[in-house]
Amino acid sequence: MNAAGSWDTPGHTERYRARVFQERDRLTASLADMRQEQQRVLADLLDFNADTEFGKHHGFAGIRTIDEFRRAVPLQDYSAHAPYIDRMAAGEANVLSADPAVVYFTSSGSTGAHKKIPVTRRFMRTTFFPFYYAAWAPLLEHFPEVLSRPDAVLNLKHDPLSAPPTTADGRPHVGASQVDFGEMFGEPLSAEPGTGAPWATLPVDVAPDDHLQKTYLRLRLAVQSDLRCLIGINPAMIAAVPYQLNLWWPRIVREVRDGTLGGVPHRAPDPERARELERLADYFGVVRPAQVWPRLRALFCWTTGVASLYMPALREEFGAGVTALPAPVAASEGPSGVALDRHGSAGSLVVSASVYEFVPADDDLLPGTETLLPHELEAGRDYHVVFSHVGGLYRYAGGDVVRVVDRVGGVPRLEYAGRNTRSDAAGERLRDAQVVRALHRALRATGLRLRNVACRVEPSAGAAVRYTFALAATTPWSAAEDGRFAALLDQGLTAESADYGRARADGRLDAPVLRHLDRDAFHRDWHTAVAGGIRPTQVKDRMFRQDDALWQRLTHTTTDGENRHE
Repeated sequence: MNAAGSWDTPGHTERYRARVFQERDRLTASLADMRQEQQRVLADLLDFNADTEFGKHHGFAGIRTIDEFRRAVPLQDYSAHAPYIDRMAAGEANVLSADPAVVYFTSSGSTGAHKKIPVTRRFMRTTFFPFYYAAWAPLLEHFPEVLSRPDAVLNLKHDPLSAPPTTADGRPHVGASQVDFGEMFGEPLSAEPGTGAPWATLPVDVAPDDHLQKTYLRLRLAVQSDLRCLIGINPAMIAAVPYQLNLWWPRIVREVRDGTLGGVPHRAPDPERARELERLADYFGVVRPAQVWPRLRALFCWTTGVASLYMPALREEFGAGVTALPAPVAASEGPSGVALDRHGSAGSLVVSASVYEFVPADDDLLPGTETLLPHELEAGRDYHVVFSHVGGLYRYAGGDVVRVVDRVGGVPRLEYAGRNTRSDAAGERLRDAQVVRALHRALRATGLRLRNVACRVEPSAGAAVRYTFALAATTPWSAAEDGRFAALLDQGLTAESADYGRARADGRLDAPVLRHLDRDAFHRDWHTAVAGGIRPTQVKDRMFRQDDALWQRLTHTTTDGENRHE
């Protein structure tokens, strides 16, 4: 992301390190009095946006406390904000924020429909940049070699565009990973690690939406570098790398030998590296990232949700002792948590970024739903996140669910627990976080491991329905293991959800069944989605897959239910 060339400027790395640790220190200091800091953020957004249309309509000028703010503004999702945002994108000023939008982040959300998230200078300065810099502190502190060379990091999400799409008022409408923050917001230090690598801006022509070709070209170049870190944010992108190496291996080795890139002459042929790569394939049979990059130390991505089921096995693909550091708990709309140390999944609430409210995850989000404040949260429980910030989102329920892991200095540490979508075919009201925890329980009890998993509701005997779990295992399971796992999964779902337990007891739900896919099924499905033009950052793990066409694509089933894997 952003201003890749700045990494070549003398002293840039040292200045970047200093800024990262400075922002972490500031965030840490803000945690000392969480309630006072939250009041300060509230006062700032009310004062700054009091004269906007939204601010006038909701009486911002007369609000002083969070309780007054909650009474004045209902809980809202994107659809409630969308009419205001559309007017901003058409060029109208002073609608949600006194500061005009410089760019609009695109976000796919849980349905795949693209959102337009207005991004203002004030938002970037007060909400975004502090957490954005601080997020890299654990990586740079404990793995300083990642900045030893521009090509020490493969940043999979970096995807600059020379001609981005725009809104009606001419503002770019792109993913956050496609924005040059240095150029747009005057932040010369904002370029992420890995954005100065030779593959950051591809030296050959490739169509903007040919994301698989971009991925191939970057891997082709990266096999000739001594990588120390992979950055993906979306863990599905990192999980795809071992599959991609083997999928494209003969082509990669040939191009290294010939000195070509995408069939075009690029640099001097490297027959010695090509022979080394060939020996890896001959000796090991299956090429692993750990063999290609033996000194790789860290992965940076979300480590929770569905990814938590496959992360242990994935880390092994990249080498013994490789650390997976959690990316921030954040969405295009704003941050919730950022890891300030090496905790494997959770980050402290970013109390200086937004005004935060929370709703128990099993409750419905309605305009008048009562909320909890950060000091009222309980460890070990899941919550909807609601936030308000100076950029123009107010009491905004973005759809993320977080789990409170613990507290540090009275401030909750959060991990991403999934989206707030529910599967509710028979009154079971299952959230994906509940399913993930039930799967963990069954895996621990059986010693089995997964490469990925998804589920859907299908007809069963009589009037009942049942959950079918499509899973790719790391090694084959016996029939006895299948039966034991399915029974434990059923027990785990009952323990997680009283509604699921009642639906099972009443006969509305039958016991879940397992459907084994081959080990690469989920990777092929990911590649198919990306080949269809979806940016890799947006092709994420999804637990519930009720769409018939997408389920058939994943499982390679025909309309009559035949499984082509079997």
